[in-house]
Amino acid sequence: QVQLVESGGGLVQAADSLRLSCKVSGGTFWSYTMAWFRQAPGKERKFVAGITRNGDVTKYEDSVKGRFTISRDNRKNTVDLQMNSLKPEDTAVYYCAATLRYSVVTDQQPYSYWGQGTQVTVSS
Repeated sequence: QVQLVESGGGLVQAADSLRLSCKVSGGTFWSYTMAWFRQAPGKERKFVAGITRNGDVTKYEDSVKGRFTISRDNRKNTVDLQMNSLKPEDTAVYYCAATLRYSVVTDQQPYSYWGQGTQVTVSS
């Protein structure tokens, strides 16, 4: 059974940085395209960033471009999200997700596996 476990969330101030990590177990990590989604209070869960199997292609939601960086380590079965210059509007529960599709997709449906989420709160 594939399991995804996120870590690294917390409470920070605006302009601070935070690094989220997602550990994948029980599957063939190298075969998954990985992504981060987030869900703010009262809003739908939305795509944040994604990375293909070998890390050659990344995609970002417009509001995080230039501030967030997604990366993966296929030896450690981890995918990270480095978040810099955080803003209060980045406050959300952040979820790690995996899909067998080769390309990065921004829709939630193709992602078969999800983590439990980690809370990120950015104060102004």
